[in-house]
Amino acid sequence: MITINESYLKLQASYLFAEIKNRTTAFQEAHPDREVIKLGIGDVTRPLPPACIEAFHRGVDEMADAKTFRGYGPEQGYEFLREKIARHDYQARGADIAPDEIFISDGAKCDNGNIQEIFSRDITIAIPDPVYPVYVDTNVMAGRTGEYDQGRYSGLVYLEGTRENGFIPDLPREKADLIYLCYPNNPTGATISKAGLRQWVDYARENKALILYDAAYESFIRDDELPRTIYEIEGAREVAVEFRSFSKTAGFTGTRCAFTVVPKSCVAYTVAGEAQPLHALWYRRQSTKFNGVSYPVQKAAEAVYSEAGQQQAKSLIDYYLRNAALIRREMSSLGFECIGGENSPYIWIDGGSDSWQFFDRLLEKAAVVCTPGAGFGKCGQGYIRISAFNEYENVESAMARIREALS
Repeated sequence: MITINESYLKLQASYLFAEIKNRTTAFQEAHPDREVIKLGIGDVTRPLPPACIEAFHRGVDEMADAKTFRGYGPEQGYEFLREKIARHDYQARGADIAPDEIFISDGAKCDNGNIQEIFSRDITIAIPDPVYPVYVDTNVMAGRTGEYDQGRYSGLVYLEGTRENGFIPDLPREKADLIYLCYPNNPTGATISKAGLRQWVDYARENKALILYDAAYESFIRDDELPRTIYEIEGAREVAVEFRSFSKTAGFTGTRCAFTVVPKSCVAYTVAGEAQPLHALWYRRQSTKFNGVSYPVQKAAEAVYSEAGQQQAKSLIDYYLRNAALIRREMSSLGFECIGGENSPYIWIDGGSDSWQFFDRLLEKAAVVCTPGAGFGKCGQGYIRISAFNEYENVESAMARIREALS
């Protein structure tokens, strides 16, 4: 008899974004004459930068010629891309990261979920609340939690983000082994200072813990005082793995390219307390289960680091930040307290009511889709997240509709 991994049965029946899609579809079917503006999920709408498109085409052309054709690529990704990442994203900021410490992948979401395979099932996991659901659900699937009860899984340490702490959780009171952090934060849009991030690095070093640092939105940071990478913090190489993505940086959500940094000095431990380099373990996992990102896609990603690519990618981010500023300004003028929208594409809004009720209110009255904060955790109840990923004209229209519906 074939049996299943019963940890999957602990998962809640409806993933957040699937529920949003179902409610939106039902509304559209009931009101086919109303145009819905979607400011819910964080999917980009602008085309890839021209420099990336040109490089993409060149890569495809090379695959059509026997002299330049490529089959399986290097397990970690092509060195031409890893070298650019190391130099531009890390070494230029004083972070000591080498090309061979970078692993190219098809998405930060995938890597965030997959990397927990190399850790034991009985470690203590610290999860922010509100939280990107992937961090929680993949650990549920792995069997690291108890049952779901009253909005939380037993067996997890929840790091509460609230209005009082600016949605930057305090250090855990109990010892945690694996800590998930995300800045600029999804869903709240909150950012963390170097001093604040240093506290987490110090905690991890003192407790032999590991930080999984999701920096997928770092390109939205415009404040030079904020850290763009955790490796700007002294000692982070030994206790942190960082995830990055080209999805928001250069519009690669449908093209799929990201990378994970695993420094060679970063370690975890055996039960006997023997230090084990994570780099070797992650390399083994990736080379066994992953065949890499296609050559044309990696050529397109490399073009992000060209002079033209840097300018074009920045223009993309500026476009979405303009949307974010409009959303924050309009919602604030309606009397709602907002976080994010500055150095972040997300605006976290205190709706003053149940999250799903406020979601339904905006959908029914304004035909605008947001994301209910309750879907991100217990501390998200009462909030909604509005995404800046859409065309500016649509954002203007959405804000006008919301103003009319809520005034």
